[in-house]
Amino acid sequence: MGASYQPISWNRQKQIYDGIIGGGIALYLTVFIAVCIIFNPDVTSETLLIRSTATLALLLLHVILAIGPMARLNKVFLPLLYNRRHLGLTMFTVSLIHGAFSIIQFHSLGNVNPIVSLFTSNTHFESLTKFPFQALGFFALVILFLMAITSHDFWLHNLGPRIWKTLHMMVYIAYALIICHVLLGVMQYETSTVLFVMLVVGMITIITLHWVAGAREHRIDQNDIQVVQDQFVMACSVAEIPEKRAKVVVLGNERVAIFKYDGKIAAMSNVCKHQSGPLGEGKIIDGCVTCPWHGYQYLPHNGSSPPPFKEKVSTYDVKILNDEVWINPSPYPEGTERPPAIIK
Repeated sequence: MGASYQPISWNRQKQIYDGIIGGGIALYLTVFIAVCIIFNPDVTSETLLIRSTATLALLLLHVILAIGPMARLNKVFLPLLYNRRHLGLTMFTVSLIHGAFSIIQFHSLGNVNPIVSLFTSNTHFESLTKFPFQALGFFALVILFLMAITSHDFWLHNLGPRIWKTLHMMVYIAYALIICHVLLGVMQYETSTVLFVMLVVGMITIITLHWVAGAREHRIDQNDIQVVQDQFVMACSVAEIPEKRAKVVVLGNERVAIFKYDGKIAAMSNVCKHQSGPLGEGKIIDGCVTCPWHGYQYLPHNGSSPPPFKEKVSTYDVKILNDEVWINPSPYPEGTERPPAIIK
């Protein structure tokens, strides 16, 4: 979290993370090229470059798409989520190398502009076995490019969380385009079923992880709070909330994080202003509610980030009756100070 924008801010954790990414990429490319040369000594360097970057980018994309649901299911994966942007930029760079070299290799030897050739050299849109699959990869690369150039928090702030999030959710459109791009390419040019099987396994893994994580989130949203008294609803018992952590409840269509700290109870919106992270899954560090995704912080009594930061979330009135936490479901404007309830 920073009060001003910096192009790159490396800490020791990110340096280790990026070192692992770099080492893993070097190892993958080395093994891939060695295996290809062993089983096909006549393979050209151009083919090795195109195929190695293609499979590497596809592998990285599956890892990226798996990190989100894995972090929802187990907090041990949160460090991966925290550093996921670096992995995404790496994946885009590898994809760009693959796409650029493929266009040069297959579309730059004629008199037609390579990009024009990409869309006009094959027009068999009616045929599944001859479909111009390269165009699908091009459109996927455009989406990944837009995501890469807007990945910095500068764009999140200036575009707004909703537009920024919508733009980056297009990764699933890019994923669908890439899957079709690869499947059609395999169907037209590959005789081995190895790549097809690996792709199907990857798809099933991603779908399963998202389904399991979605089912877990759905169960959370099914909390049915019915006891009402003087416009307050009974949310939970004091004992249900761990010290310096939160209990997340659903009021209407909104998730609310109820925190217990230093003999007090306070409630705020569960949605972090940075990338809609789950504040209720974080904890209070140095007196501030700290988002588990990227470390953004908010003061529990007013939902405001400590100066000089300016992020704010909604707050709620709470009270304690007979060791039960009651909350008014009507939120106050973002950053409104509300006195916490005192645990007696």
